[in-house]
Amino acid sequence: MELIQNTPDLSAYLAADEVIDHDHPIVREAAARLAKEAADSYAYARLAFEFVRDTIPHSQDSGDLRVTWRASDVLEQGTGICYAKAHALAALLRAEDIPTALCYQKFDEVHGLVAVRFNGAWHRQDPRGNKPGVDAQFSLDGERLAFTPDPESHEMDYPDLYAEPHPAVLSVLKAAPDRPYLWKTLPTALRGTR
Repeated sequence: MELIQNTPDLSAYLAADEVIDHDHPIVREAAARLAKEAADSYAYARLAFEFVRDTIPHSQDSGDLRVTWRASDVLEQGTGICYAKAHALAALLRAEDIPTALCYQKFDEVHGLVAVRFNGAWHRQDPRGNKPGVDAQFSLDGERLAFTPDPESHEMDYPDLYAEPHPAVLSVLKAAPDRPYLWKTLPTALRGTR
């Protein structure tokens, strides 16, 4: 599948905003701590991925009822669903000048992940968090995602790479008072995608 930038301006995939707030002190501190352990940008990207995947539990897996959506809140509270964890990883990567996009897959609900740009190409990564039956790994040499869509079940990969969260995703995150409510309102498809 060919991944398609939603905006041609690569600098948009480095920008800070309300959600991917990599200018926030919590994000900056976490990025600086991880950067001290990394020999280069590739090593940093892997460390940031593993940090989000392994130290921030997916709230559905852990039973946490809180809903986070802003990257700094995900890092501070240590919880989030796939979208929130993708926002946190995007912020950590952008904090170290690694272009990072948000992207999505369609299953029963829409699933969120990221794509990083290295060597002139985009590489999707899924920081959702591993559990029995899920083994996502950081890879620039072939995808090692949490889930693989089954086209016969009307599942799919959206090829779009977004600089900001899809509006349908962000609106349900912001509106949800808790995770059980969020689970009832998760988008089942994304409009305006290819």
